[in-house]
Amino acid sequence: MRYRLEIKEEARQQLRALAKEQRRNVGRRLDALQSNLSGDVKRLTAKTHEYRQFASAFTLEKDLISVVCCAGSKASL
Repeated sequence: MRYRLEIKEEARQQLRALAKEQRRNVGRRLDALQSNLSGDVKRLTAKTHEYRQFASAFTLEKDLISVVCCAGSKASL
């Protein structure tokens, strides 16, 4: 199944603040996410994940993925 993708304004601003190569990497991962939720998708928990380099928080409703936040490992989601 191919999901539609919506990026909220706050997430857009956070993406714009990233270096070009990081934005490309996020774009590739979001593209993979649209295809059957494939890629590195994990449910967030209360534990910290210091090993991650970058994370995107999103909601899923039927066939729409809404990206609400993007943050590096030093920031919190």
